[in-house]
Amino acid sequence: MGTKGREIVGEHIGRVLELLNKAYADEWLAYYQYWVGSKIVEGPMKDAVIAELLQHAADELRHAEMVCTRIIQLGGTPLTNPKQWFAETNCGYEEPTDKFVKMILEQNISGEQCAITTYNSIIQEIGLKDPVTYNLAVQILQDEVEHEEDLQALLEDLGVFLKRQ
Repeated sequence: MGTKGREIVGEHIGRVLELLNKAYADEWLAYYQYWVGSKIVEGPMKDAVIAELLQHAADELRHAEMVCTRIIQLGGTPLTNPKQWFAETNCGYEEPTDKFVKMILEQNISGEQCAITTYNSIIQEIGLKDPVTYNLAVQILQDEVEHEEDLQALLEDLGVFLKRQ
């Protein structure tokens, strides 16, 4: 990142990097949770759920790339060991021990709700102290809100389907 760009962030750079590395950990764990869920999910509407989970996994991987790029622009180093993801995560990782479609959807809705809270907090804390990171967080927050809506719609459809059985 250029000198002027770092100057804008100024004294807040350490905190911004801390928040971004935590978000980076979240994105990798979310990617894996979606990806593995798409491989093991069972039950009605499985194909629609798999398609949605794979799309969300791709989005989470894209978010990890965006956050990583910003960390590097700020002169930081992204978490380089997956073990660090578990230590730094805001949202954690919930192992999908129940493969039933309803449980997989509920786990991922919970993850999205945590991501929404995380990015909203980043936006509130950083504000215009770092407009580039602020805009990045807004972009990702928009995706996370859409993900929550998509998953809740599938869960509602599943509920209707199960009532008719």
